[in-house]
Amino acid sequence: MGNQEEQSLKEAKRVEKRAAEEAERLAREQERKKAYLAREQAIEEAQKEKETKRSEKRAKEEIDQLARDQARREAYLAREKATVEAQEVRKRQGEKLSPE
Repeated sequence: MGNQEEQSLKEAKRVEKRAAEEAERLAREQERKKAYLAREQAIEEAQKEKETKRSEKRAKEEIDQLARDQARREAYLAREKATVEAQEVRKRQGEKLSPE
């Protein structure tokens, strides 16, 4: 009977050891999953931050481009106005000089 009790005791220890190993394995797996999710979240947040910065930069560039375009239009209109005024001045000077 001693041998059977010894085998039962060994089997109980094996089962206990297996249960402890399984618990450790599950704990390690949970830690790995947690670390993986944390890394994924960090990557996602970094990507969102980069996209936000890109969007802000794009918006600023668009505003700057609109300002340059408007300045160009205003300069063009000012040149056109100056040209028209110069033509009118020449026309008036020409009328004064021409015999009537």
